[in-house]
Amino acid sequence: MSRSLPLFPLGTVLYPGLMLPLHIFEERYRVLVADLLAQQDDLRSHPDNRRFGAAEFGVVAIRHGAESGPLDTAALYGVGCVARVRRVSEIPDGRYDIVTTGTQRFRVLDVGAPAPYLSAEVEPLDDPLGDATNELTERVRGSFLRYLDLVTEGVGEALGANVPHEPRALSYLVAATVAMSLPERQRLLEAPDAGSRLAIEHDLLGREYQLIRSLGGLPATDLTRVGYSPN
Repeated sequence: MSRSLPLFPLGTVLYPGLMLPLHIFEERYRVLVADLLAQQDDLRSHPDNRRFGAAEFGVVAIRHGAESGPLDTAALYGVGCVARVRRVSEIPDGRYDIVTTGTQRFRVLDVGAPAPYLSAEVEPLDDPLGDATNELTERVRGSFLRYLDLVTEGVGEALGANVPHEPRALSYLVAATVAMSLPERQRLLEAPDAGSRLAIEHDLLGREYQLIRSLGGLPATDLTRVGYSPN
C-alpha cells in the first residue's frame, strides 16, 4: 500500500539499518524537521490518533543537480529509503542536528510540488533473501573483512565483531562502507534481493581489493562512523 512521505534529496544513498547524521540548515528542511517534531507532539497528546506515526522522511539520491538547488522529478533516482528520526538537537539559530536510521526501501510513484519541501507518493519494497546462500554470504563477509583489514592497516580483524552474518544486514553494510560511485551505490539499493546485492558486492570487493593493493592504499569509510542498527 502506498503512502505519502516528505522527501529529502541528498548526494548519497541511505540503506536500511544504517545510520545517517544530518545537519539541517536550509529553510525548507528546517520546516520539514519542525513539521515532524510537531507531528510527534500531536502523537504524544493524542496517542490513539492513528494519523500520526514515527517521525520519518524519505531519502532519495540526486541523479543530477545540487542538494541546495531546485530539483525536479527527473533529477532524482526512483528508489529511496525511509529515514526514521532517532535524535534531534535544535540549535538556537534554527538549525538542527539530527540522527536518522534507514528502515525500508521504497519506490517513488509520484512527486508533488515543493511546498516548501518535496513530498511523494511512495510504495514500500519487499526485501527478499533471493539466492543469498550461506556460502555466498560468508564469502562476501570474508572478502569484506580482508578489505577492511587492508584499508585500515590491520584494524579490520578487530572490527569483525561489528560485521553481521545475516545476509540483508551484511549486504547493506558493505554497500555503505566500500568505496564506490553514487550510481554503483544506487544500483545496490535497487537490487531486487539480498542475494543479487551480495553477488554484485563480491565482484566489487575483488575489484577494490586489487586496486588498493596496486595503489598502496586508499581512504575508506570508517565502519564505526557508518554504524549499523538492527532497528
